[in-house]
Amino acid sequence: MRAPAILKRVIGPFVASAVVLAAAPASAVLKIDITQGVVDPLPIAVSVFHATDEGGRKAARDIADVVTGNLERSGLFRPLDRRAFIQTPEAMKVQPRFADWRVIDAQALATGATTMLEDGRLRVEFRLWDVFAGQQMAGLAYFTAPSNWRRIAHLISDAIYQRLTGEAGYFDTRIVYVAETGPQTARIKRLAIMDQDGAHNRYLTDGQYLVLTPRFSPTSQEITYLSYRQGTPRVFIYNIDTGQQEVLGDFPGMTFAPRFSPDGNKVIMSFIKDDNSDIYTMDLRTRQIARLTRSSAIDTSPSYSPDGSRITFNSDRGGTQQLYVMNVDGSNAHRISFARGRYATPVWSPRGDLIAFTKFVQGRFFIGVMRPDGSGERLLTESFLDEGPTWAPNGRVLMFFRQRPTRRDGSGGETRLYSVDLTGHNERRVVTPTQASDPAWSPPGSAPPLLR
Repeated sequence: MRAPAILKRVIGPFVASAVVLAAAPASAVLKIDITQGVVDPLPIAVSVFHATDEGGRKAARDIADVVTGNLERSGLFRPLDRRAFIQTPEAMKVQPRFADWRVIDAQALATGATTMLEDGRLRVEFRLWDVFAGQQMAGLAYFTAPSNWRRIAHLISDAIYQRLTGEAGYFDTRIVYVAETGPQTARIKRLAIMDQDGAHNRYLTDGQYLVLTPRFSPTSQEITYLSYRQGTPRVFIYNIDTGQQEVLGDFPGMTFAPRFSPDGNKVIMSFIKDDNSDIYTMDLRTRQIARLTRSSAIDTSPSYSPDGSRITFNSDRGGTQQLYVMNVDGSNAHRISFARGRYATPVWSPRGDLIAFTKFVQGRFFIGVMRPDGSGERLLTESFLDEGPTWAPNGRVLMFFRQRPTRRDGSGGETRLYSVDLTGHNERRVVTPTQASDPAWSPPGSAPPLLR
């Protein structure tokens, strides 16, 4: 099975300043409790932003549309139909008329304004209102290049999500994945990268060589992945800035399932030698190699805990493919999965509280989660083939890929990306230009800081 991956944020030049506008104290009562098993979506009105000039008019609608889409896909919000809005964006320049929003049952209201400045920058002002309390909950003003309007929309979405849930948002992130084209017998697989909502898709490799399991460094503009570029499957590092690719180490056999350590200084991977697969690390500064497992079984798909102290992996050392946890030096390896079925592709949550995995039982595949001690197992999805979970930076949403069954005539078998939240009730297809597999969400803190 193919393991999930990590992606670091790649956005190119982005210079902006953010100004905090006056807001209500943190004691405002409007808040979504996302610790419940099932959450009723919060009715929210996202108004088209008020454009103070012709230059900002298109951005005003586009930003509101992206914010609306982000919030709706999260499953925690129910954006209201704008055709029901009574008050116009122009009429809200000073403050909303809250009675007009209560009558359509809006509990929260997002408003804003866009202006093209004389120096060519775009000014975007955003405010979040508690409709029933009649007070402002958050407010920001951004100054940036007009081409960055979509990222501003993602930042606004994150601000709304965080203010109303108490958790960090995940909209200002990207996904790296394997784009698949061509027939099943002659598949072309390329590395691709996109925003979490599918926008700004671009290809990183040309498809001449098979690529699998991309994962992004948490501290630099580099991706590690498996490639058949030199014939034998090996782990490569790809530099986003330069496009340069290099093989990681001079191993005599096959290396695969790579992943960076949380500090970005090491890559952990599987290495097959003498028909045996064990887990190794390579220090990227010294190029020193350390062997962590010494088992006659197949040990693979390693993933660090967010604090770097432990590693989860899957192994058949107990007779069937199961999940294990060990210390970062390879000591104290112990099994954590004991339910019926086979387990693979474990990946530690950025929060450290859960491990996601792929499970196979009775001819069906599942994406599930369990605590690091193996307790609390929950299955979130089920299909003919679900595989390769990857965490959103806030640890509340998973992305994975799903393959449909192939028909007798050889057609079908489509592979697509999906997301699901921890309740298992908000499953969504992620739109990509081609078929797609092996997604990897950008890690926490991967976006560059805004200049203030």
